[in-house]
Amino acid sequence: MKADPAAQARLLDLQELDTRLQRLDHRLRSLPEIAEAARLKERADALDAELITAQTKASDVARHQRKAESDVDQVRSRAERDVKRMESGAITNAKELQNLQSEIESLGRRQAELEEVVLEVMEQAEAAESEVDRLTREREAAVAEAAEVTARRDTAAAEIQWDRTRLNQDRERVAADIPEALLTFYDKLRSQYDGLAASPLRYGRCNGCKLALSTVELNEIRAAAADEIVRCENCRRILVRTEESGLKEPAAE
Repeated sequence: MKADPAAQARLLDLQELDTRLQRLDHRLRSLPEIAEAARLKERADALDAELITAQTKASDVARHQRKAESDVDQVRSRAERDVKRMESGAITNAKELQNLQSEIESLGRRQAELEEVVLEVMEQAEAAESEVDRLTREREAAVAEAAEVTARRDTAAAEIQWDRTRLNQDRERVAADIPEALLTFYDKLRSQYDGLAASPLRYGRCNGCKLALSTVELNEIRAAAADEIVRCENCRRILVRTEESGLKEPAAE
């Protein structure tokens, strides 16, 4: 392939822009806020699940408490009715009075047992509600922190995107100075060699793979026409000849 030396030199400008764009892409993917926002979202989701479980438990305990309190009310009401019957004087049969007295005592014991149950359930309800409150606060804090980190992430990403837009505009201008065939070849090599397709030859060394060229290789490049596209024998990238290439023969004494 052949191309004007000026177009070949322009490849180095294009490569510099592409390298900067590649670095910006890496920065965008590596923003610490990305991992932090993901971690906080995961934490908020986990707290959501814990909160639902805690709310369900609190609801179950509250239902149990209402049932226990209803049982106490029923036993108390029945005992109060029996006491009123006994104190009314309407019952004169000794055996019936004795049975009624025994029932009142039994109801009293049952009421005491049920009231103990109510106290235990009330403690459980208090603990369950406290857990709901704690998880609610933690979830709100995690959501707020996630929102703040996400905002920082978006701001940083927008700044990087602005830089990318500017560099892409510069790239379009530089690419316009390069023949289409050479540009296509350059882009193909970029996809093969981790984004680095063109490198200057400096002091007999490829700046892409950092390896020094042999004397034979340097002589072949010296002999090549100025418009000939030459490539590094080691990494196969395009070698762009510059004033610093070290190709000039030493002056004869």
